[in-house]
Amino acid sequence: MSSTTASTRRQPASGRAGDKVFSGLSLGAGILILIVLACVAIFLVVQAWPALIAPASASTGGAGFLAYVWPFVVGTVVASLIALLLATPIGIGVALFITHYSHRRVANALGYVIDLLAAIPSVVYGAWGIAFLAPNLKGPYEWLAENMGWIPIFAGPASQTGRTLLTASIVLAVMVLPIITSISRELFLQVPRLHEEAALALGATRWEMIRMSVLPFARPGIISGVMLGLGRALGETMAVTLVLSSGALTASLVKAGNQTIPAEIALNFPEAFGLRMNELIAAGLVLFVITLAVNLVARWIVTRHKEFSGAN
Repeated sequence: MSSTTASTRRQPASGRAGDKVFSGLSLGAGILILIVLACVAIFLVVQAWPALIAPASASTGGAGFLAYVWPFVVGTVVASLIALLLATPIGIGVALFITHYSHRRVANALGYVIDLLAAIPSVVYGAWGIAFLAPNLKGPYEWLAENMGWIPIFAGPASQTGRTLLTASIVLAVMVLPIITSISRELFLQVPRLHEEAALALGATRWEMIRMSVLPFARPGIISGVMLGLGRALGETMAVTLVLSSGALTASLVKAGNQTIPAEIALNFPEAFGLRMNELIAAGLVLFVITLAVNLVARWIVTRHKEFSGAN
């Protein structure tokens, strides 16, 4: 009796010790992430500072660092936003089809294909974009320039190679599609079955049930998935570098030109030295700030909507 009592008393003590160890390891991991992030930020600021304070005549283009980096910022943001506009509805639609409409065998096969897309290296996407996608988009670009050229984003002359910002955006959309689809699929599978059955029992159609029970419940997670896809698109280097031809900033999506920050760094960093290297690192600092701002905004949106899921 006494031995049993002693063992039961020792178990909570060992459990508390395990909790303390796990809590300490978790806290240490969180602090380590913050330290690494701070070190990266400090490195970027220190290395970029000479380019930030250099006279305008010493920068590339001779008009100052802001004038140099601004076209790349615009190209990066525009390409990433177009990619999200293309990938988000398709990703959510595919996830809904897998979880609520398709047969189980079809869903398993389609889910496997989506997961496989995420494992393809970015250089393969870039090679596909430059060898297959760009040549086949020359005709549509010419049609857009001829028939809808009065819209600035379709103003001609159309690129004769198809290597435009719109082509790069389509490649990025295919690259971020697996992220959005996989996260949305897992979220839709976690929707309480009772909520779905209650909506159907009240006479809702399948789409009404999805709109009232599934989408509101998964909304914060979908936003997180979209932001993860945006982070992938903002930082993508090789695919965009292979697809885009360097050129001046233009409002048209079918003209040759435009560039992104990652592609600019990848193209010029191996041969850069001195102030030019500091300039490229400063461009990386700008991309770091953009990515950090996007994640902060995403976190604010998720926190704002997590209290009410629409299905609770």
